[in-house]
Amino acid sequence: DWKSSTHVSKVAAKANSRVGWIRRTFTYMDIPMFKGLYPSLVRSHMEHAVQAWSPHLKKDINLLEKVQQRATRLVPQLRGLSYEVRLERLGLTSLEERRFRGDLIEVFKIMHGYENIDRSQFFKLRTEHSPHASRQHDLQIWPPRKNTMTRR
Repeated sequence: DWKSSTHVSKVAAKANSRVGWIRRTFTYMDIPMFKGLYPSLVRSHMEHAVQAWSPHLKKDINLLEKVQQRATRLVPQLRGLSYEVRLERLGLTSLEERRFRGDLIEVFKIMHGYENIDRSQFFKLRTEHSPHASRQHDLQIWPPRKNTMTRR
């Protein structure tokens, strides 16, 4: 039985173990060193194929974000600062923002044929539903129809 929360927990545990390995292995950590180690060893693991398993539950999103929060505390000169300030000083964004940006890039690639995926499997284009609209571009996505009979 595959549950996304189980997968997120495993990813977070592995990423946390990598943060611990970095902490134990490197006695000195400055910002340039962190910027070399963290993205390649920790963040890359948390973002591998994330468009396929992106967490949607708040508890899972927070679990992954806590790994990055812990990792940013490895730099001694940033320890007393808030998480947002640490991210800013390191030139990083939150993992949630990175996933959102990655999702937008993936939609762009699907819509423009850069991926070997039939876009009609995921998206309905507005021009397919209203061919007479003159002020619309060809790639405008039609919002899915909601089932109004739900929970009646």
